[in-house]
Amino acid sequence: MNTIMEKFNLTGRVAIITGGPGLLGREFCHTLAQAGATVIVADINARGVNEVATALIEGGFHAMGVATDVTQPASVQALVQETLMAYGRLDILVNSAALDPKFDPQALAEMAKRGAVSGAFEDYPLESWQAALDVNLTGVFLCCQAAVAPMLAQGKKGSIINICSTYGLVAPDQRIYQREGEQASFKPVYYSVTKAGVLGLTRYLSAYYAGTDIRVNALTPGGIYNQHDEVFLKAYSARTVMGRMANKDEMNGALLFLASDASSYMTGSNLVVDGGWTAW
Repeated sequence: MNTIMEKFNLTGRVAIITGGPGLLGREFCHTLAQAGATVIVADINARGVNEVATALIEGGFHAMGVATDVTQPASVQALVQETLMAYGRLDILVNSAALDPKFDPQALAEMAKRGAVSGAFEDYPLESWQAALDVNLTGVFLCCQAAVAPMLAQGKKGSIINICSTYGLVAPDQRIYQREGEQASFKPVYYSVTKAGVLGLTRYLSAYYAGTDIRVNALTPGGIYNQHDEVFLKAYSARTVMGRMANKDEMNGALLFLASDASSYMTGSNLVVDGGWTAW
């Protein structure tokens, strides 16, 4: 019988992480690499993909970057085929790529520069809604569909982790996005809807692959601190039991747990790491 630490060991396993250059994606890539996995960093941002993969390789880990558009079936299939050609297997898929309207200083500055819409439901653009569905929901569908084929072929074994959100469980508290004396801003409708859909897809796939060792779970993070201003930080923190936002490395333990044999009797579940946001 393996020791508990051995259950977390990913040596010999190959993992694809979409959204690898993102705030959490980078953390996930480094976490799985440190646990022994070979990491394939995937994202539409080719420069970011190469940057993360290069950093891993220079750190002594096994990694490869593949520029990928998760909304395009051919691109997703090419990602999986490149992985198989290079390493001969695929054991872990982390679906972290998503459109997520941020409210950190850099994101707010970029929105102001573009004259971006406020996110109000009444006039939310159809093209923005459809683009988000393509990335956040269809992208997860396509990646799961492509990844399960090699998992079935190599002994019906693998772990898929879909990144959800507290806003897939409960509605956003729009009050925390408001600024006195400024135009009202809102967390847009697509984010809650697509993240709820990701959770539904997770449960569907876990049941669909009943009788195999292909496990499909969701990880639901709370808000991650990324130099947010004091107004937002105070408003968000007041909503959590722990009274603060998460640090960017505080999802790593949960991610490794779901990817590894430490969670071998877990499928169709949603692991919520939100500082107590949804507890009250």
